[in-house]
Amino acid sequence: MTLRRRQRLGQYRIESRLSVGGFASVYRAYDTIEGIRVALKVPHQDLVDAATLSIFRREVRVVAQLDHPNIMPIKTAGIVDGIFVIVTPLGIENLAERLKRRMSRATALSYMEQLLEALSCAHRRKIVHLDVKPENLVLFPEGRLRLADFGLARVAFRTMSASGSGTVGYLAPEQALGKPSLRSDVFAAGLILWRLMSGQLPEWPFRWPYPGAAKAKRAYHDDLLRLVRRALEVDDSRRYPSATPMLQAFRKVHGKALR
Repeated sequence: MTLRRRQRLGQYRIESRLSVGGFASVYRAYDTIEGIRVALKVPHQDLVDAATLSIFRREVRVVAQLDHPNIMPIKTAGIVDGIFVIVTPLGIENLAERLKRRMSRATALSYMEQLLEALSCAHRRKIVHLDVKPENLVLFPEGRLRLADFGLARVAFRTMSASGSGTVGYLAPEQALGKPSLRSDVFAAGLILWRLMSGQLPEWPFRWPYPGAAKAKRAYHDDLLRLVRRALEVDDSRRYPSATPMLQAFRKVHGKALR
């Protein structure tokens, strides 16, 4: 089902559709009570049943624990005019859109650190995201980055019929086999870091040197390249066990990260 421009859902007036994914569509809407614009995530109706809604309500309670400036908060989630809706703040754009334009190395490093901050917060609570990708990294004013769709990604993983869910380009090998862990998020984060450094996305079998290695070597310190290579180990036992030690390692190299 597609919502139309100016259609009303309770207190929300639809303004435009922002994106369509495998599990949900995202709309820009105006909250007529609060007087602000918000993002409405509307799961595809054929994927929403009583069991899925029950799972998602549990996930909302889990995500509510993640009170962190780099994690997208859920304003509310529930049935509005017969449609299940997840309401979040509306950002300026996502990282996938931002990657289409030139970016300073200082900005890239800031986004890297904020991503690892978000994942570390979740991983300390043993919460895995499962779909870390540029489209789920939403940018706000003053350079703020927020990781979105924790609950949605986890529900999608449980409910979709594929052996492993997630976005193919950012899927860790073991997650593709249906055996995800915190280390799977580490792998996806490593891919995003490399794309920020080189402008290119490594692909299977993830052998060094990755695409764009020459550019990355010119711009960034070898220690940062080694950090990303460890995150992208195909054997997950050789990766960082979670984003927390990866963040700690990133902080150690941050001061000398730029050439």
